Amino acid sequence: MEAVTTIALKPRTERWYRAVWRWHFYAGLFCLPFVLWLSLTGGIYLFKPQIEGLLYAPYRDVASGTAPRLAPETIAARAVAEVPGAMLHKYVLPEAPGDAVQVLVGKGADDVRVWVHPQTGQVLYKVAEQDRLMRVVFRLHGELLAGNRGSALVETAACWTIVMLLTGLFLWWPHQSGGTLAGVLYPRLRRGRATFWRDIHAVTGLWVSLGALFLILSGLPWAKVWGDYFREVRAVTGTLEGPQDWSAGSAAEAHDRAMADAGMRAMMGEHAQHGGMVMAMASPSPALDAVVAGATRLHFAAPVEVSPPTMAGMPWQVRSQAENRPDRDSAEISADGSLVGVQRFAQRHWIDRAVGYGVAIHEGAWWGLANQLANLAVLLGLVTLCLSSVVLWWRRRPARVLGAPVSFAPLRHSWLPVALVAALALAMPLFGLSLAMALVVEGSLKRLAPRLGLWMGWRV
Repeated sequence: MEAVTTIALKPRTERWYRAVWRWHFYAGLFCLPFVLWLSLTGGIYLFKPQIEGLLYAPYRDVASGTAPRLAPETIAARAVAEVPGAMLHKYVLPEAPGDAVQVLVGKGADDVRVWVHPQTGQVLYKVAEQDRLMRVVFRLHGELLAGNRGSALVETAACWTIVMLLTGLFLWWPHQSGGTLAGVLYPRLRRGRATFWRDIHAVTGLWVSLGALFLILSGLPWAKVWGDYFREVRAVTGTLEGPQDWSAGSAAEAHDRAMADAGMRAMMGEHAQHGGMVMAMASPSPALDAVVAGATRLHFAAPVEVSPPTMAGMPWQVRSQAENRPDRDSAEISADGSLVGVQRFAQRHWIDRAVGYGVAIHEGAWWGLANQLANLAVLLGLVTLCLSSVVLWWRRRPARVLGAPVSFAPLRHSWLPVALVAALALAMPLFGLSLAMALVVEGSLKRLAPRLGLWMGWRV
């Protein structure tokens, strides 16, 4: 009777185990190029402050002697005149008195960043905002330079990477470790190539999984589909308060810039809509001097952007764009320079604060260089996972078959990763859709193209 029970249970446990193994393999197969790409671009973006510090060093400390500084209105007018048809979008307070003043001017959704000498008014440099190196890297990282479609693809890959990590941890679980930490917490380096690559893959996965899961989850609010889903849920639950302080994608940002530009132009009157007249745009607003003075007194974390109102009767907006988002405060200032109100980061909804901390850590800005290096270590670990997985597959691949190698190791409680994947499908709509499509394709190929199914490794 005992033997019969063992035989009856073995197919069940083996079926679940091979199912987990198969999904781990195919999740890795799909995610591998994306993980490598996101690790590369994310590793570059981590050091945005250092890179931009080098790129824009020539425009720091450019003032000399005791010559007076030009008024903000004059500086903004010089920047506007440099781009025909443009108008003031944002005036950035200089971090140091001698630095060149950065002014964002533009027309519609197109912004140009202009560096203006604070004493002579000379335009030192200008560049389209979306062509700046780190903006390009940002779009490469989050959208593959393909807008919403690229964002959806990256989001799908990120969700499947979660599956890859969870199933990998499940397969790694040391159910037969014999009480030793070798091959569990540290690799065995002198047990031959097969053991070496297996341990490098498994141990690296153990150490980086938690950090990798955090980076993925903290990056999801930027994703187009999940970000919209997140906002809808917050709107329904009444937890959405004011504009969010993270990107909703390049298309949404372009729409917001175009709407703001239209509002600013309407504020200037109908003559600003015709002919692209530079003179009509040459005086951004006589209120700018007073507003900048008021904004300077707030001592917000740099850089600080001052934006004109977009509707009659509205105040000017002052926002800190500090790399560390918990340092970002905002304020409203009237045209005469008086303070209307201030919102501190600590006063925002707890969800916004949680996302703000997550984004800051994701970008390596929360704890300075230590945060950057910790994130870089996770990214290097992900690259190691990808490369070692290729080596393991190549060494263990079955003859004339693409699919995951067959394993006969028994494993209990395999329902757990299945339940986790089902929960992810509910929490992440795009992943749920892609999972449903994958299951349909798998089932169809098993019936309609059994040879292809066997080649793919679908044997259970």
